[in-house]
Parts: sequence; structure tokens; C-alpha cells
Amino acid sequence: MSQLSDAIRRSSLRLPAFGRDAWLFLASVIIAGVAFSIYQLYFNLYVLSLGLGKEFLGLLAAIPAGVTLVLGLPIGVLADRIGRRAALLLGNFGVAAAIVLLTSSPSPIIMVVASLLLGVSQAIFILSIAPFIMRVSKEETRTALFSAQFGLSILSGFVGSLLAGQLPGWFAGLLAVGVESPPAYRAAILISALLTFASNLPLWFVRESPPAERTTHVDIGLGGLWAQLKRPLVIKLIVPNIFVGFGAAILIPYMNVFFKERYAMPDNQLGLLFSLTAVATGVATLLGPRLARSLGKVRAVVFTQAASLVFMMAIGFVPGVLLASAAFFMRSALMNMGGPLYQAFSMEQVPDHERATLNSAQTLVWEMGWAFGPAVSGFVQQRFGFAPLFVATTALYGVAAVLTYAFFHNMETKKI
Repeated sequence: MSQLSDAIRRSSLRLPAFGRDAWLFLASVIIAGVAFSIYQLYFNLYVLSLGLGKEFLGLLAAIPAGVTLVLGLPIGVLADRIGRRAALLLGNFGVAAAIVLLTSSPSPIIMVVASLLLGVSQAIFILSIAPFIMRVSKEETRTALFSAQFGLSILSGFVGSLLAGQLPGWFAGLLAVGVESPPAYRAAILISALLTFASNLPLWFVRESPPAERTTHVDIGLGGLWAQLKRPLVIKLIVPNIFVGFGAAILIPYMNVFFKERYAMPDNQLGLLFSLTAVATGVATLLGPRLARSLGKVRAVVFTQAASLVFMMAIGFVPGVLLASAAFFMRSALMNMGGPLYQAFSMEQVPDHERATLNSAQTLVWEMGWAFGPAVSGFVQQRFGFAPLFVATTALYGVAAVLTYAFFHNMETKKI
């Protein structure tokens, strides 16, 4: 217990070194984290409550990833041109508008169009995060800021999930509808849209970088872009994301559906489970830099990912909701602890003018899994249930951990 307290104290001591823009960004991250946790908890259930089926749900989940896969590199160039602050603002605004559109009508066509908008907006925002963090952090605070961004987004999900667990009940009474009815879920999801829009407020006060800093790597041309992407080091940095992305896509978005169907878990208990898991994951992520200082970033990533595999299998196959919930709790904390460490390690391996390209490429291969995985998952769930998905995701995560160790365990301090 004393070691945990000491680790938290050490992590918190690093936070005041962040600059003004970094603190404003983290404030936005906290608000957006609350919003996303509400959306994540109820959107799947909302679609199913409309009677649209799991295969259509898989299609909606795949569309944003497909958009990013096709348009990711052009969107990355656009984000470079308009600046990180403008890209973050535009992306957040688009996400809020897409959520409103998704819940405005049960029409499948409108929902598909809204999913396209969601994909473009998410891509603009996500592709700008890592380069923004690199720009507003110093070398000695960089790993801490990557972990703080991810950890605080998860910790804020505690508040969101706790709140979300009560929202359908509140709106059901207000609207005189069923607790698990489309109107109750729709109202809860609209709260997430409002909060997403509100997360733009801190970003308005972020100072733009000077133009000379923002445009050093924009017009590299297709030849230069391909030359960057085909380098062996860049390929190695990208490959593990393929396996993690597909493994996550076929299972993680449907954990709420799994607990709902397997254990008939009511919404308030589902919200409590996700909120407690968010706390564990957020705290674990904030402690990630300390683990990285002890083991090195690469070994910390491999250790946490490998340790999470047994808990992934336990979620799907242990008897009883308490054991499954405990395994869900542990898996989320361990697996997500390594994500920011790997991202920080990746960004450190390439010069500044290649970071946006690498970040876009890593995001694109991640989205490859999300473009096809949800449709595959919907098909498997409909016909075989969740068991094959737990096995497949565990195997894919395991391959990613092995590759990360094989590629990088001897180059922790190497840069080019």
C-alpha cells in the first residue's frame, strides 16, 4: 500500500511541470472523457433497442474506422495545415454534431451518414493528439503527459459511467417511458453530445504555435511520404498496432452487450462496473511512467500487455458475474497502462518532421481492424456467441506483445 501511495505521489509531482497549453488540453480531455463514457455505455444498447440488430450495429461501428482508413493521411495533412488547436476544435465539434445526428432519427440511412461524419471528425481529432503533446511537452515530461492524457480520460470516465448508470432512469421518469426504451437512451446520449461540445471551451484558450513551427513537414510529397513509411523501423513501429487494433475491434466495444446478455446486468450496475474499471485503468495509466523508469518503456508495455491476457480469457469463461467483473477490472488496467508508453516510445524514435506521418500510419493500421472487425464480430455474435471472440482477441494481443518485444527490446535508448 505504501508503494502505491509513493507511486501516486511521484506521478503527481511531475504534473506541475506541464505548460499552460498542456494543462488546458488536459482540462478538455477530462470533459471529453466524461462525454465519451456516457456515449460508449449506451449507444450500442440504443441501437439494439431500436430493433436494428447486431449486424447493423457492427456496420455503424465499422464506418468511422473505414473513413479513417481511407482518408487518414489526407486528414493528417489537413490537420497539419490548419494547426493543432484548430484541428482539435474542429474534430470535437464534428463529433458532437455526429452524435446529435445519430440520435435524431431511427432511419438507418441517417445513422450511416452520421457515422461517416463521426469518422471524419474523430480522425481529425485523434491524428492531432500525439503531435500536439510532442509540441507542448519537454523531454523530461513527455512520457508523463502521454500517460496523463490517457489516464485522465479514463479516470474522468469514472464520473461519466457513474452518472450514466442513472441517466436512463432519470429520463424514463421525466419522459414517462421505459428505462431501457429508445427515448431514455437517446436522452442520455444527447448529454454526451453536449459535454463533447463543452470540451472545446478549454481548447479555445490554447495558444497557436508560430506558423514556422507548424508547417515544417507539410508539403513532403507522395515520394517523401512513401519513403518515410517504408523504412524498416517505421514498419516495425506500425505492425503491433494491426494486431491490437483488430483484437480490440472485435470485442472491446461490445463488453457492455456481453455483460447485459450473459448476466442480465441492469444499467445502474453496468455503469458502476464501468466506472470502477475506469478508476483502476486511469490510476494504472498514471503510474505507467514510474514502471517505465524501472523497466524501460518497451519492457513495461510487453509486461502489462502479457499480464492482461489471462484476465481477458477469464472474463469470457469464468463462472459468475463477480469473477468476470474482477477480471474485466484487471484486464482494462493492465492492457491500457502500456498504450501511452508505446506511443511515447514511438514518437521518440523519429524526428519531429516525421511524427505526424508515423502517428497517422499507426492510426490507419489500427483503424484497419476497426473497419472490418465490428462486422466480423456482429456475424460471430449472432451465430456463435462471444466465446470465439474472447479467444481471438487474447491471441491477437499476445502476438502484438511478442512482436513488440522482438522488435524493440534491445533498442530502448536508440533514436534516429
